[in-house]
Amino acid sequence: MALFEVAFKVRHDCPFGNLSRRFRSVRMFVWCNREHEVIEIMLSDPSQYEQMCKVINDLEGITDVTSDGGNIRIITKKCRCTTKNSVGRNLDAHNMLHLMPVAYEGGWEYYHAIAFRHGDFKRFVKAVERLPSELVVLRKSTVDGAIGGSITVSTSDLFANLTRKQIEALLSSYFMGYFRFPRKANVLNIAKARRVPRTTFQEHLNKAENRLVENIVPYLRLLQTKSVHGVASVRHGALSAIRSRPPTAETVKSHHSSP
Repeated sequence: MALFEVAFKVRHDCPFGNLSRRFRSVRMFVWCNREHEVIEIMLSDPSQYEQMCKVINDLEGITDVTSDGGNIRIITKKCRCTTKNSVGRNLDAHNMLHLMPVAYEGGWEYYHAIAFRHGDFKRFVKAVERLPSELVVLRKSTVDGAIGGSITVSTSDLFANLTRKQIEALLSSYFMGYFRFPRKANVLNIAKARRVPRTTFQEHLNKAENRLVENIVPYLRLLQTKSVHGVASVRHGALSAIRSRPPTAETVKSHHSSP
């Protein structure tokens, strides 16, 4: 039986989606076992923290809220989703394997799933559109080789050991065109814009680039092994990559590329 990987985004009336529309700088990740939900809220704008806390306090069915002063984690008492209001429940009802988490950004919900038949996905799309909702397919492709090597990415591994200043250096460089070809800005320009010494910014950027490459190498090894030796060698490549890495933080699955 052929397996199909599907990635799509949905916009409809739901509590977390509405919260995402209201707070445009917020990213949320939701895990659900159909009994309880765990929601992680990441704020890129610290000034919205107090307002977000007030909104969360007004939500029903919350059993626990923890925060580090910036990001917020919520646990619900019981999942209230049904096929009449939930995309996830419709994935279950149409014989599809839902890959958590669901990501929320800008009012859109981003999903990642495995379909066993094309017909199942077509029926799922029709059911979700009746919620009503707007659904956009981002990707649909046959799963070749090992599922783990095709759809699992450890974001904790990819960004392990990056400091806040290093992340800011990468983002500033990206948005100012440092990584474009030809380059739209140099280190001196970016350092001046950020009002930091050039040598300090250069150090943060170099360390960020070095650590990011080091974290990506195991995944590149896996990809190289898969492309050169075929499916039979993927598992060996994955084991080699894992053995070559030091222990890191808890991993999560990434199912879409943010818009």
